[in-house]
Amino acid sequence: GYTEKDIKTYFFDEISHHDDFVKSSDALSLADSFISYLKDKKVHKKFEHSIQDQAEMPGKLILIRNWLEAYVANTRDAQQLQFVSEAALTLLSNSANPRIISIPLTERIEGLQGSHELIEQGSYTMNFNSFLSKLDDYESNTVPAFVRFNDVKKQLVAEFTDELRFNEFKPRVMSSFVRNKLINEVYLPIIGANLAKQIGEAGESKRTDLMGMLLLISPPGYGKTTLMEYIANRLGVIFMKINGPAIGHSVTSVDPAEAPNAAAREELKKLNLAFEMGDNVMIYLDDIQHCNPEFLQKFISLCDAQRKIEGVYKGRSKTYDFRGKKVAVVMAGNPYTESGEKFKIPDMLANRADIYNLGDIIGDTDTAFNLSYLENCITSNPVLNKLAGKSIEDVYTLVNAAEKDSLDGAEFETNHSAEEVREYINVFQKLFKVRDVILKVNKEYIRSAGQADEYRTEPAFKLQGSYRDMNKIAEKVFSVMNEDELDTLIDGHYESEAQTLTTGAEANLLKFKELKAKLHEKDVERWRQIKEIFQKQQRLKGFGMGNQMGQMLSQIEEVTKGLDGIRDALLKPR
Repeated sequence: GYTEKDIKTYFFDEISHHDDFVKSSDALSLADSFISYLKDKKVHKKFEHSIQDQAEMPGKLILIRNWLEAYVANTRDAQQLQFVSEAALTLLSNSANPRIISIPLTERIEGLQGSHELIEQGSYTMNFNSFLSKLDDYESNTVPAFVRFNDVKKQLVAEFTDELRFNEFKPRVMSSFVRNKLINEVYLPIIGANLAKQIGEAGESKRTDLMGMLLLISPPGYGKTTLMEYIANRLGVIFMKINGPAIGHSVTSVDPAEAPNAAAREELKKLNLAFEMGDNVMIYLDDIQHCNPEFLQKFISLCDAQRKIEGVYKGRSKTYDFRGKKVAVVMAGNPYTESGEKFKIPDMLANRADIYNLGDIIGDTDTAFNLSYLENCITSNPVLNKLAGKSIEDVYTLVNAAEKDSLDGAEFETNHSAEEVREYINVFQKLFKVRDVILKVNKEYIRSAGQADEYRTEPAFKLQGSYRDMNKIAEKVFSVMNEDELDTLIDGHYESEAQTLTTGAEANLLKFKELKAKLHEKDVERWRQIKEIFQKQQRLKGFGMGNQMGQMLSQIEEVTKGLDGIRDALLKPR
């Protein structure tokens, strides 16, 4: 059963041609006892003749091994099997003066510690021959198999990663992101407090009854998604962003099979994949104002102490339990729909959420809120962009100097030339004026959007004053601009924004000019007419468009007002 490869393994090609080679005493003893046994049994000559009948050396060696193995089996000493090959070479070489090594090949090593199966009561029996055999098997079989296993594993992981699009779920911080004072002093503490309730604090005191949800609301452009992606990046969790508009208002189930279109189906698959991950994931539902409240209700049990939700993964319905898991639920959206109505989410879900409006001033943080407009536009302005890679404290120093219009007491952490400092201050002073206008617009937008239509006395104001608007204007501000050019830049931006409002463009621009106190005489009269017509239409709505009696009463009211005006004119002293 031995091949030529087996023989070469025992150095046949090198040793069989030499009479003098090193032998172990155990192998030589086996060969001597074997010959003595053959002589005792009167078969020694038969053994020699059988060897001589083999023409090739490999055949002779195989035959000697077979004789020796039969002899060892007869002696029932299995320990001698390890010396059969060496004894066969000894008999084949017929060395007259062998160099014998009398070192024991088995040694017991004491004083070992460990739980390995070969260690018994702190000792290990080391057999040199079996060790070499196992080492050879390890190098020849185990190592190549392990390498192949790793290659296959890498290939499968790569294929599965591509299939699940894991790279899309890694949170990435935008290059233009600025960690300003508002984020450091206001947003991070309140968001951190909510996440602590959801995923718990590390350590032995971590609770398992985690609950709650974070709901961020604001008009578009205030960095809700950017902020949460930044936090997910710092926490080292998967950022699973679910696109609300893609899901749409018609979807009421988390089952992808019930989605009406491919886009909604893909978003629901991502949502259920987040459930399947089960740990180290932030589930972020963006623009939830486009989602059906019935769909949002599915998250109620996930956001209370149960921390459970029903999901469907690869066609199978499952109940996911996130108690004690590092799973955070965040929803974000514009609280005002395109019709200007206040957005509503299910009451039971709102009761479980910490709700923060990033577009409004929280508490007494007006200073940090106002400053955030300047901090966020630094990377957009071509002059201030040079400050982005330097100390943020220098930005605050320059802002203070621009407000005081003086550099007294100003100390910088990095080097700036006198010319650069003057240019920075000049740009900041112009940005102050831009910011003040945008703050007025932002405040009016939130006030108007939060007002019910029944109580309006003028058309809804839909122009926005977000960070995005500030950045768009800031990228065109230069130190050489004069007051008129800056005012034209601001007006031009909002005129462009108003074009998307179509029929509401005129009313919104007149309201914008009123906020700036820049209404001309003809604009004042036109704005008065628009408000009067709007109020008249509001009264007609109150009566109902099909109510003829109500409309007649409205006309009588108008005639009465006209008569009152004539009376007032006649009574007015000349």
